[in-house]
Amino acid sequence: MRDLVAGMRYLGKGQRWVAQHGRWWGFGLIPALIALVLYAAVLTVLALWSGDIAAWATPFADGWGTPWQGLLRGVFVALLIAGGLTLSVLTFTAVTLLIGDPFYESLSEKVEESEGHCPPSPDRPLWQEIWIALRDSVHVLLRAAGFGILLFVLGFVPFVGQTVIPAIGFCVSGFFLAVELTSVAMQRRDVPVRERLRLLRGRKGLAVGFGTPVVLLFLIPFVAVVLMPGAVAGATLLVRDLMADEEEPPAPERGEGAAARGPAAGAPYGQPGAPGGFGPAPAGFPANQGQPQAPQGYPYPQSGPGSSAARPPAGW
Repeated sequence: MRDLVAGMRYLGKGQRWVAQHGRWWGFGLIPALIALVLYAAVLTVLALWSGDIAAWATPFADGWGTPWQGLLRGVFVALLIAGGLTLSVLTFTAVTLLIGDPFYESLSEKVEESEGHCPPSPDRPLWQEIWIALRDSVHVLLRAAGFGILLFVLGFVPFVGQTVIPAIGFCVSGFFLAVELTSVAMQRRDVPVRERLRLLRGRKGLAVGFGTPVVLLFLIPFVAVVLMPGAVAGATLLVRDLMADEEEPPAPERGEGAAARGPAAGAPYGQPGAPGGFGPAPAGFPANQGQPQAPQGYPYPQSGPGSSAARPPAGW
């Protein structure tokens, strides 16, 4: 639950950052506006042809009477549009990041510089960066499509398909959207996509908490365009903390902490200075210098060998 809340906070931090740096917010809107026009056209065509697609996909229901035929095809159309919207949310981010790779790379670098340090980017040409981004996006989208097909089939289960499955679908979409949004900062650190997935699977709550609100907000028309720069900024902040948790402290240099490790190797076992040894020999006791003197004020002389002093009578 803590990671879930932390993921939501990163989204808020990213939006706050772009609100404080208005020029970079406007800079990040350009690729999102281009992608919006493309997706609006595709979704419009899907909505207009959804009825024909449903009839083509369910020929076995041609002879069904009312209301079963209309109910089945209505559910199919609803799932088709919902799947199209979900896929558009995932691919919108990927396509927008692909179109705006130079834009969002500069935005992400600025966010990291404002936090204190920006790791250097790999020395690669722009075309290679775009190719890596495209290849990674296809890898992520294929995984997301696999989950999408499974959830689409489960959507036909009565009651569960209309209640539980959509909620799971939003969480799955949020996870993969977080993978896409973190790609800018991860690619700068030269983290491959499989390692990126492993890192975020280890912090599923963080990824879902960050990505699921973005999925829900991106379903609102034009909101995706407005929030995209802040989502990239928030993902950059998330990656900074995530990678900081993964870093291990450097190994101590040779010779450092030798005193803490104990005696030097090579000393014979059981000898002074060796493991299991007794340490240096203690200093010798002083030689006997005569009869010890009684403490001052002691009422009776001290007796001992060679002493003629008599003891006081018993009971005296």
